Amino acid sequence: MKPTQRPISILIAALGGEGGGVLADWIIAAATAEDYPVQSTSIPGVAQRTGATTYYVEIYPLTNAQLGGQRPVMTLAPAPANIDVMLASELLETGRALANGFVTPERTTLIASTHRIYTVEEKIALGDGRFDSNRIMSAASALAKRAILTDFHKLAANTGAMINAALFGALAGSGTLPLPRAACEAAIRKAGKGADASLRGFALGYAVAEGKAVAEGKSIADGKAAATAGMIATGRVAAAANIRAVLDRVRRHFPADVHDMVERGVARVAEFQDADYAGLYLDRLEAIAKLEQSRPGAERWKLTSETARFLALWMSYEDVIRVADLKSRRSRFERVRSEVQAKPDEPVHIIEYLKPGVEEAAALLPPGLSRRLVAWTDKRGLTYKLNVGLHVNSSSVFGFLMLRSLAWLRPLRRMSARFAEEQALIERWLAAIAAAPEPELALEIALCGRLIKGYGDTNRRAKANFLRIFDTLVDGGDFAGAQARAKAVRAARVGALADPEGRGLETSLAAHGIAPLPPQPKIIQFMRRPGDGKKAA
Repeated sequence: MKPTQRPISILIAALGGEGGGVLADWIIAAATAEDYPVQSTSIPGVAQRTGATTYYVEIYPLTNAQLGGQRPVMTLAPAPANIDVMLASELLETGRALANGFVTPERTTLIASTHRIYTVEEKIALGDGRFDSNRIMSAASALAKRAILTDFHKLAANTGAMINAALFGALAGSGTLPLPRAACEAAIRKAGKGADASLRGFALGYAVAEGKAVAEGKSIADGKAAATAGMIATGRVAAAANIRAVLDRVRRHFPADVHDMVERGVARVAEFQDADYAGLYLDRLEAIAKLEQSRPGAERWKLTSETARFLALWMSYEDVIRVADLKSRRSRFERVRSEVQAKPDEPVHIIEYLKPGVEEAAALLPPGLSRRLVAWTDKRGLTYKLNVGLHVNSSSVFGFLMLRSLAWLRPLRRMSARFAEEQALIERWLAAIAAAPEPELALEIALCGRLIKGYGDTNRRAKANFLRIFDTLVDGGDFAGAQARAKAVRAARVGALADPEGRGLETSLAAHGIAPLPPQPKIIQFMRRPGDGKKAA
């Protein structure tokens, strides 16, 4: 067949809820209106997120009138190396298309959004489990005949449209289809629902394909603006001036190389508690900066930067107060309404799933009272039995007030057992960094702050791994020198982050003659089988 007589093949990869089916319907409607033969199929799939569906469309480039009664034969499924246009609504879906051979430099125009919706595997990783997006971007540029890559999700959101509208605009503007812009816009209008917003998203996508610059929204504020805005957002306007004073201290006492990281740390810590707490953050960090200035490592200011990062995260740990505060902020309700495309007159109900345990509740009490409560429940076997799941409608008056009541306990946080526990561990960590005889060892100890994360059971496991490394390798163990100790700490940290069950960490410790701990037992809960009254595991 001549190239002009070959059907134009279009493959769409979209996640659930992103309107991939509507996008395929728009293409079909526009092609039908222009009298082109068109055929489509969809293949639903269960991917690593909400479920990805593949839509395959073929358009014959000659109209029915030009065919004179003949009917072209078109395929029902895509084939590798035979795709003219590949559309992907998310970057990892682009990677899948590339890996499966659907994108080729001789034929394929690739239109893809560069934003990420992280997979379950990426989210549950104890370390930084994110896939390297740059690898996909490089492969896309190398393997596609033409690559139109931008954050279509952000473009669409700025117009109140779904991402499918922006992708459709880019498809129409790419010149790969024999469909005029007017026919594509008419297909959107004919669909009716949300047509005005979709047309705005379509126009932005069309401009991107034409190579025109498009504003994607406001830039990220610097650390000073973010800190002040965070205080104002939580209703503590009076404290904003104190935060500015703390941020001015960053400029005076820290090298320019770490200003951005430290300012972001101040913003997070101040928003977690108050300006005085942010001052404590800088007190602690200033000692590390002075240490690194006197003993610079291989990478300039790496120790101060990494310590600033993990110290800010640790000092803004997740407790009941923090979780309640984040879930009941106005900004969160506005974000949810924006994500679900709710109109001003449409109600949105948000159901929170919470499972607070005895330990989380006891952590809010003073240390002595907290220990007695946990000991009492442990003695009676109630510590884990009382962990009951709750469904709270945070958009209701009762649910919102319940969350805000917990968030208002912020001024009492300093008197809590959890606060005392976290500060003691932080001081131990910082003291070990300062006492390290070599910059390499100091950096490896600082990077152990990456182990501390999460909430509930996740946080308990993280702390257990952290203490295990400190007890055996940082404060204990017999090594030939600081470099050997640093290497052991690094290997143990990597092992702990790679395996949530802790076996990787124990294997690493065993290499240094440390007896591994036995695997932790897991609770087996027996549930009644519905209908027969019997129990089943």
